[in-house]
Amino acid sequence: IMEMASKLFSSIKIRGVTIPNRIVLSPLCMYSANDGIASDWQFAHLSTFARSRTGLIFAEATAVEKRGRITPNCLGIWTDEQAEALVPITNFIKKMGCVPGFQLAHAGRKAGTKTPWMGGTPLDGDDIKEGNDPWATVAPSDIPVAEGWVVPKAMDSNDIKEVVNAFANAAKRAVNAGFKVMEIHSAHGYLLHSFLSPLSNKRNDEYGGDINGRSKMLLQVVDAVRGVIPEEMPLFCRISAVDGSDVGWKIEDSVILAEKLSEHGVDVVDCSAGGIATAPLFRVHDSGKPLKTNMDRGPGFQVPYASKVKEEAKIKTMAVGVIVDPQQAENILVEEKADLIAMGRELMYNPFWPLHAAQTLNADPEFKLWPEQYRWGVNRRAKIESFKGIRESV
Repeated sequence: IMEMASKLFSSIKIRGVTIPNRIVLSPLCMYSANDGIASDWQFAHLSTFARSRTGLIFAEATAVEKRGRITPNCLGIWTDEQAEALVPITNFIKKMGCVPGFQLAHAGRKAGTKTPWMGGTPLDGDDIKEGNDPWATVAPSDIPVAEGWVVPKAMDSNDIKEVVNAFANAAKRAVNAGFKVMEIHSAHGYLLHSFLSPLSNKRNDEYGGDINGRSKMLLQVVDAVRGVIPEEMPLFCRISAVDGSDVGWKIEDSVILAEKLSEHGVDVVDCSAGGIATAPLFRVHDSGKPLKTNMDRGPGFQVPYASKVKEEAKIKTMAVGVIVDPQQAENILVEEKADLIAMGRELMYNPFWPLHAAQTLNADPEFKLWPEQYRWGVNRRAKIESFKGIRESV
């Protein structure tokens, strides 16, 4: 069988880093760290995707300071000890020929909650009994995410400087821990996204007002991070391309922002959506215009955002959101709607999706992508499978 050229399994070079294929593990929060320090779970979780030859493997959204954690058990990188615990993970990912990526995050006003499987609501009396007290949160304005949530402190210029420095220090630690790609998390209603969105940013100083003011904090973080990471290291930025509300952040804003990000040294815009507020906001949507809303979560529902940003801002983009089928992923790339395909839940459901996709697309008929510890056995299984097929057709 001839190997077919597959765009999904072609490499891509960004700055000085070559990613072996276009499949990316989205940062997936695991809520399993101890005092911000990676546990065995983080190693087991991320090493799985290295064995499945996922091209770029992002560790989860990692808090750049203690108050920036979503839950008490979120991963952190505000100490050297936390960074050192990640070294075995980056070593293993590189050993398997994949690229380890790191996402710098700050939860802002969405910090201090229970894990999703415990409801994801703010910490309460039950958590206090277990030693997990709620903590003071920060945001652009003193507006809580929803009723019953902690009212955050509106950040003053010192708070902003502190957080910008925390991002830079965290980036340095991540470089020392062996990560080869850096991403800044500015989506899903967390701190940097809450500065961008007019729904959460009601400031009337230089960090509020029009899109230039609301983008200022993110661009300062980008400059600070770009300034401390190696020149050859790719820098990604994850954004919520739309808020899903007629009075919120729109796709046109994302195009303007992407142009600015590019000027400040960002190489790839990772186009997600939503997350700025709780559910009621997202009932306001215009079903006739898919770019206006992120309610309709059909296959590839966010791909149009990546496509529009790529085309209009002339920057590389990463598509994410219900991309589940190998041919679907291939087509997104062939049609130049995005440069990379990020997957989250689908890779959790099937961590070996990349190896199976390579078979489906006939990109790896000889099982060369499989780790040698598996290849000899899987190869044999394939022969048995084909023999079974012959036998059944007789």
